[in-house]
Amino acid sequence: MSGTPHTSGAPTPSPARETDVTSRVRAPRRGEAVWRYFGDVRSTLMAPQLLLLQVSHPVVGAGVADHSTFRAEPWPRLIRTLLSLTTVIYGGQEAATAEARRLVRVHAPMKGTDPAGRRYHALNPEAYHWVHATLVKGPVDAQRLFGRGMPEEELEEYYRGMRDVGRVWGLKDHHLPPDWPSFVEYYDEMVSRHLEHNRSVQDVLDELARPAKPFRRLPGPLWRPFARVAAHYALLVTVGTLPPELRERLHLSWSGRQERALRRFARLVRLLTALVPPPLRIGVSLALAHRAAHRPGTGPTARA
Repeated sequence: MSGTPHTSGAPTPSPARETDVTSRVRAPRRGEAVWRYFGDVRSTLMAPQLLLLQVSHPVVGAGVADHSTFRAEPWPRLIRTLLSLTTVIYGGQEAATAEARRLVRVHAPMKGTDPAGRRYHALNPEAYHWVHATLVKGPVDAQRLFGRGMPEEELEEYYRGMRDVGRVWGLKDHHLPPDWPSFVEYYDEMVSRHLEHNRSVQDVLDELARPAKPFRRLPGPLWRPFARVAAHYALLVTVGTLPPELRERLHLSWSGRQERALRRFARLVRLLTALVPPPLRIGVSLALAHRAAHRPGTGPTARA
């Protein structure tokens, strides 16, 4: 993808300083749109699609292929990612800022050359922004498919809140589209011009088709029936919600029969989640944030 910058010397994001946070940048707060929608159980159904979109970016894909443990231990890698995300969204200002700084430290040494001979750095601002963009878009798509969609006024509030999350992660204002329509334009352009098939994309698809056991001691006969069902619906949601042009670029087939199956599954999820009180829909995310905030070494303010 010649239009994508890959220079390893590109400026790197840096988490917002504490003094900046109080005036301009802050983590989400209880009751705001980001708080209500990001960790909704329906958003978690989009997680494999978000991962596939992220690694379709050549910088992210190369970094994951060379430096991630995803292929060897997908479940621990997933848990660590969820703990990180929920810390930033639900952990409060101190915990969110500390996690953003940790992410920069972890990703700073990740650099190299991809199979096409292009140099990359994990903190390339364009790639860092793309990962953030997938996290912005995923809950919106989840609400449209599995719910009634976000009302327009809440959509704008949600996007403003996610812009603040991007700033906490270290993205600058000029990296972040100013409003939702501008974001959609940016997102569509990225899909159209910068995403591609690569080794990490294939690794994600292979794992979705044949999920590894979450625990080594789990008997295969108990896991295999569940894995087949989980793989079916994970692939159905992941492939079915990809932008059609990217689906074609990744050589993923999609039929009318699959589309009807996805719509049936979406109706079932819509019915089941309608029975769950809204505060409980983010219960898993709150529990993960609580666990992350109580890891060894966490300060008392973050624990509170």
